[in-house]
Amino acid sequence: MEMGNSADRPAYEFVDINTAGPGAVATAFANQVAYCQHAGAPITARVVAGIAAVLESDAESELLTRIRGWQGAPLADALPLRVAGGLHALHLSHGAPELAPIYRGENADDAAITGEVLALHEAALLPWLDGPPQTNEAGRSANFIAAMLWLADRGLPPRFECLEIGSSAGINLMLDRYSYDLGGVQVGPPDAVMHFAPLWQGAPPPDIAISIASTKGCDVAPVDLTDPAQALRLKAYIWPEHTIRFERMDAAIRAAHQCKPDLVQMNAADFVEAELARPQEAGTTRVLMHSIVWQYVPADQQVRVTSAMAAAGARATRERPLAWIMVEADRSVHRHKLTVQCWPGGGEETQLTWSHPHGADIAWLAGA
Repeated sequence: MEMGNSADRPAYEFVDINTAGPGAVATAFANQVAYCQHAGAPITARVVAGIAAVLESDAESELLTRIRGWQGAPLADALPLRVAGGLHALHLSHGAPELAPIYRGENADDAAITGEVLALHEAALLPWLDGPPQTNEAGRSANFIAAMLWLADRGLPPRFECLEIGSSAGINLMLDRYSYDLGGVQVGPPDAVMHFAPLWQGAPPPDIAISIASTKGCDVAPVDLTDPAQALRLKAYIWPEHTIRFERMDAAIRAAHQCKPDLVQMNAADFVEAELARPQEAGTTRVLMHSIVWQYVPADQQVRVTSAMAAAGARATRERPLAWIMVEADRSVHRHKLTVQCWPGGGEETQLTWSHPHGADIAWLAGA
């Protein structure tokens, strides 16, 4: 069962996600341990802490050298989760039985076990450093739907054309195939392939009928859910204690076999610029959305996306409005937040929720 509690959470010392250089790797691993503990992922926290202990030891290898000398910003690059994903893949494929006590939650010498596996399986683990985690999670779509309810309540057309960057396997592009209970507000089809009922705090969102006109997404390395090898890689990034997420992944795989999501291989900036240049149907709200993606978008592309949205926002009308829905991390409090901007109206950013990173709980702030 996925863990998550929306009660008041302790504040943490702010960690600049873009920090690089001496000490940044150790800080990133310590931050990730705290983050996993805070998000109800004690096994993943143990795995990351085990890796950190090996990094602090005198063990030497090509893998450890690459991690210790990471050239980018290790926290923004999710370096700890790249390595942890590789270890989880070994566990899922039964390639490293030494890891079993950790993943079963038993008492064990985590550093010794992790060190042995890192040494024995270096060749298999090195490729996991080459790209960021694919953290597709269907539960985050509950935030997207809540934001659309809020936008419709503000008078925007309740028919949405959804554009997503960093779509990974496109699981959230299938959000119209899921159903939701959002604080008692019911959304979605009766024959939904998945149902979400996050633990809800605060007033419910507006109860307004909405529809999804279309969904389309991009990723620099899109994942094909119908390919078993690619699906296994996605599962490796699921935190093992969150068993419900494996059930969701299997449901998403079945849904993709029925009808693949509309997903193209493009970077975020090229995709957004191209899609915003297309004609927009009157009576439809065009939405750019993303979840746990922005930190992976290069700075120059962030500038291009922001500029393209501002330019499109300046052209937006009541019949053809534009919105930007984001579910991203606030590392100062180790929580995720849902924010929305919309045009016409200036594009002022409004925070609507605090949310568990996988949608287990949502605290509604709008109108609070």
